Amino acid sequence: MAEGSAELELFRRRWREELAGGAKRRRREEEAVAKPAAEPEGRRSAEPSEPGYLALARGLLDGGAPACRSLSPARPAEEPAGDGGGDGDDLLGQLIRDLNEINEVPFFDIQLPYELALKIFQYLGKTELGRCAQVSRTWKVLAEDEVLWYRLCQQEGYLLDTSISDHSCWKLALKNCHARERTLKTNWKNRIGAVSQLQYELGKILCDVHSCDGVVIAGYTSGEVRLWDTRTWDYTAPILEPVHGPGDAGPQPRVSFVRINSALAVAAYEDGTISVWSLMFGREPVHRYQHNQRIQALALGSEGATVATASGFEVKVESPSDRGFWQTTETFEIQKLVNFLNLVPDVTGSPVTVAAAEDIVYLLKAEDPGKILHSVYGQPVTCLDVSAHEAAFGVKTFGWLLNEPNQLGVSAVQMDDWKIVSGGEEGLVCVWDQRMGTKLWEMHARHPVRHVWFNSHSLITANIPDDKTPRGASIMDDDLTAHRKHRGIIYAYEFSVDQLAVESILPICRSSYDEVTGYNYNIGLAVPYDNI
Repeated sequence: MAEGSAELELFRRRWREELAGGAKRRRREEEAVAKPAAEPEGRRSAEPSEPGYLALARGLLDGGAPACRSLSPARPAEEPAGDGGGDGDDLLGQLIRDLNEINEVPFFDIQLPYELALKIFQYLGKTELGRCAQVSRTWKVLAEDEVLWYRLCQQEGYLLDTSISDHSCWKLALKNCHARERTLKTNWKNRIGAVSQLQYELGKILCDVHSCDGVVIAGYTSGEVRLWDTRTWDYTAPILEPVHGPGDAGPQPRVSFVRINSALAVAAYEDGTISVWSLMFGREPVHRYQHNQRIQALALGSEGATVATASGFEVKVESPSDRGFWQTTETFEIQKLVNFLNLVPDVTGSPVTVAAAEDIVYLLKAEDPGKILHSVYGQPVTCLDVSAHEAAFGVKTFGWLLNEPNQLGVSAVQMDDWKIVSGGEEGLVCVWDQRMGTKLWEMHARHPVRHVWFNSHSLITANIPDDKTPRGASIMDDDLTAHRKHRGIIYAYEFSVDQLAVESILPICRSSYDEVTGYNYNIGLAVPYDNI
């Protein structure tokens, strides 16, 4: 504000000097042509043919008070500055303020600069801005400024990766985002969208599934680990290759657990081997280490590169050093076999792990190893989840409720601000309205639901069989006798597509006819395979 006032005063002073110089030049020209008699300076008046604006300027410079215009009572006159003095300077300042009136916003009985008024309006929400736009034309222009609506979009979590120049009308962009959100909510409630099956290994059984932001990782009894990126609807899954040692001849051990975050993918095998891949550096593992016994639980930090594994009565935590070399940072000994393992997010310093071992929940950290969070004899823990400050877990109780939707127990669950998606041991996926407490819809598959993940527009579920070696199934790579009913299945739902889930085309029916060999006993009668 001080810098702007100084520039305004400099402009006024230069204008006075130019007006004064112009008046002097005109007087000299008139004296040279007409040579009139000299008159006192204070009583000199303008010629009748003199332009009105020059007469006004000359009157102001001479210290007079022309009666052509009066001051506005809403805007007090500024103090005379410089060498002019008097009421003429007040009127001159009034004229300059009139020139700048487009950059000022009326606030009751005062005038504010546009930038200051915009700063005040940044504290208003959508409803308040709409009401302010009805006050006057000036307030309407201010309330619809792109800076305000871009800021509202960012605050509500829309279009976070865009700049203010990406849209010409941010008010319309925010309106479209709200309309899209309402459409997605309607599609969720009415199961409007497309459903696809992520391609599975022929003749192999699904062992474990995990996902992060739409990227799915799956491990099979063949020892293969596959990735899918459901955000692009490109289901050609690359294979993450394990490291083969000199004595690793023969079939690969089957995968026990898989985990993934935004940077790493981890797989634990039946022989106690753990392989870590970087999603940025290809298919070869960046780290591999071995346990002496079978892996019972695996955890990967939501951010960063920290891996925790449980084998026997030992919990080991691995992470890379500042120079990128992996090392064992912590090792804990507990008294029971671990069933579930989680790393606490947003922890500075040493990693903190929460482990559920039968009916006891442990908090494992370097300062206080083996601290017990929960212990109830005879009630084992069935699931576990942790945040930065809290831990949530399910406890198995005894009894039977006939009205329970998942009569064999809930095996996976996730919720947001309005819905809950649950998966049961009997293979039932249910979507619930959280406020009403009612079931919106359900989908059934043969095997228990072991993984559920969703965001605003997609849902991923995994039905994983408990029996990894079904009777009558062969372990040969080219054998197709392991029917789909034994293998398990991964479903990917997309609710941003205006298409009923039961009418969507399954991936097996999207053949390009380029394959040399194929099979058709799993096509079923969902949709016609071709129109001939």
